Amino acid sequence: MMKNSFKIIIWVAVVLTTVITIATALFFYQRNNASKALPDGIVNVAMDTAVDIDGQRFTRWSTPRDLPLFSFQDASGKTLTLADFRGRVVLLNIWATWCPPCREEMPSLDRLNAKRGGPTFEVVALSIDRDPAQVKSFYQEFGVQTLRGYFDRTSQVSNIVRAPGVPTTLLIDQEGREIGRALGPAAWDSPQVEALIDAALLSSSTKANDGEK
Repeated sequence: MMKNSFKIIIWVAVVLTTVITIATALFFYQRNNASKALPDGIVNVAMDTAVDIDGQRFTRWSTPRDLPLFSFQDASGKTLTLADFRGRVVLLNIWATWCPPCREEMPSLDRLNAKRGGPTFEVVALSIDRDPAQVKSFYQEFGVQTLRGYFDRTSQVSNIVRAPGVPTTLLIDQEGREIGRALGPAAWDSPQVEALIDAALLSSSTKANDGEK
């Protein structure tokens, strides 16, 4: 009986050793191949990256993602889509007047738009409030000067872009594709955000120049 037990123990030990050896070999093989596929000093750019915005996480996709078609209204009641912003980098901020974190970050969005807003960039603050009049009074209360009124009273856009709550903010390139997003409030007038905007503008400019060649 003891001899059989000893044989079983030896057999199990051999099997475990073999499995560990094979797993270790596969690990080093894959790691070596991955490192050979990339030039020296280059991190795997196929992975999504996280950008820290003064403590808030902004996830930048490895490649821009196409967005589903959606529409919303401006202050005059005109229906708009992202096609109306084609040619501009857009920071789409989905928010509501009753949301405390939204109140926290709104001044920084206004400052960013005041500094960078123009023909190539705009902060699109998209309210999901049912009454647009609440947004007007909110802007007055918080001294918002440059943000326009954009509205989604049905909250359909949140579902379409899979925003889990407010605020959710998407950075969108000049072709209407999502570059990345942040969930929760952030300091949107920070240097990190401006760097993301500059990178998006540079990428679009480079593609345009390549197309001309």
